[in-house]
Amino acid sequence: MRQKYRILRNDEKNELIIREYAELDKETLSFLCEERFKRGDVEAAIAKGGETLISALRTQNMYPPSLYAKKIAEMVKEIYSADGPEKREGGDKHMTEVFFDDVEFLRIPSDEPEIAEETEEKAADDIDNLLGEDEMEDNLDDKNAIKNIKSSVKIADEESLNAEGNT
Repeated sequence: MRQKYRILRNDEKNELIIREYAELDKETLSFLCEERFKRGDVEAAIAKGGETLISALRTQNMYPPSLYAKKIAEMVKEIYSADGPEKREGGDKHMTEVFFDDVEFLRIPSDEPEIAEETEEKAADDIDNLLGEDEMEDNLDDKNAIKNIKSSVKIADEESLNAEGNT
């Protein structure tokens, strides 16, 4: 799913506006929600650090995943920084848009498959080491090993002969 967040700093009302859009229909972004934050609250959260800002920007109606929230927080910091949007060439100095596509995040390389492969290789080695070569050869050479198998089911010799004789 593709999503867009429009981040707008409204100096007239001393607030930050974040609008969330998502691709509900193919090639069409639909408006989902809008959240407004007081400028003082945003600036205080920026001063306390990234995690505090992310917590301040997440609401009951708009709760972006961590990867999205970090990028949104970076853009908010940029909008409120002295050398941020005012120095951008062209466009609105107090507005930015952030686009996300889930497909991009699915392509992020992960360490998990490598760990899984190492675990599988180690497990295969452990299984091979359970029976040493000498024990495996001894079991294959011992012709009586099959005769000495104890089973809970016993068939009488007479019954097996009768079953064969009836056919």
